Amino acid sequence: MWFWVFMLIMNLMLSGMMILFGWMFLHKPPKKINDLFGYRTARSSKSQAAWDFAHHYIGGLWFRIGIVLLPLSVIIMLPVLGKGEDMVGLVGGILCLVQVIVMILSIYPTERALKQQFGE
Repeated sequence: MWFWVFMLIMNLMLSGMMILFGWMFLHKPPKKINDLFGYRTARSSKSQAAWDFAHHYIGGLWFRIGIVLLPLSVIIMLPVLGKGEDMVGLVGGILCLVQVIVMILSIYPTERALKQQFGE
């Protein structure tokens, strides 16, 4: 039971972080281009306008994705409640991996939007 709770919390943290950073990037993005914090890619760092656009775009994306993934994480973890640690670990690990992949894949639409908005 404790391992299931641990895995659920880990998976909720991932979607929760997407919601938190999505909200932050939408409402309180890093003001200036920097090397420490923010959505830092070559395209987003080309100008202040691109920087602001990228944060607003990925912030909205992450917020919406996180809102969807949060309840899905609970729904996916519920069937393995009370199952063995191997099953809980497998389902929780796959769920965690899928969430990380979704977060990384969100870079592609953001870069495409930057390219459309600001060119090469």
